Amino acid sequence: MTRTATITRNTKETRIAIDLDLDGRGRADVKTGIPYFDHMLTLFAVHGFFDLTMQVDGDLEIDAHHTVEDTGLALGMAIADALGDRAGIRRYGLAVTPMDETLAEVALDLSNRPYLVYNFPDHRVRDGNFDAWLAREFFQALSVKAGMNLHINVRYGENDHHIIEGVFKSLGRALDQAVSIDPRIEGVRSTKGVI
Repeated sequence: MTRTATITRNTKETRIAIDLDLDGRGRADVKTGIPYFDHMLTLFAVHGFFDLTMQVDGDLEIDAHHTVEDTGLALGMAIADALGDRAGIRRYGLAVTPMDETLAEVALDLSNRPYLVYNFPDHRVRDGNFDAWLAREFFQALSVKAGMNLHINVRYGENDHHIIEGVFKSLGRALDQAVSIDPRIEGVRSTKGVI
């Protein structure tokens, strides 16, 4: 069974092309026009063992918001497409990742019931760059299109880079668990018989 997806999403604000292989080796070629975001998406792919190729052209002359949010939408679409009917997947994932002074936790359920819980340290401030609020837009869009109940809890941390990096690494690790095939599961992992 091949669990791959190719997504093209074009709007007046962004043009996005994604190739995703859920059963990859962690190879990434990501170009969003936002170097820090490229770095975070690469970490997600490497730590989740996903092969991810992504080309994003957005209206960065305005700001990064459209590019980041639309990338979340397109990546969520790719995950959902690659999963198909979600038969045989473990469905749940949990990862806690230390990153220097930061401890980031991601728990998720590929339930097709999108929801985002997003808890960051209180001292977060908008700095005009890639920050916690912009990252939240990505995670919200991703959870909606992937059909993912996504809980992000940063227990503590001071450095913005470390906090966001810890979250992206945890997301990759948790999603790797959730999409893993378990031979004990017949159909989908739900008492309803459908996800």
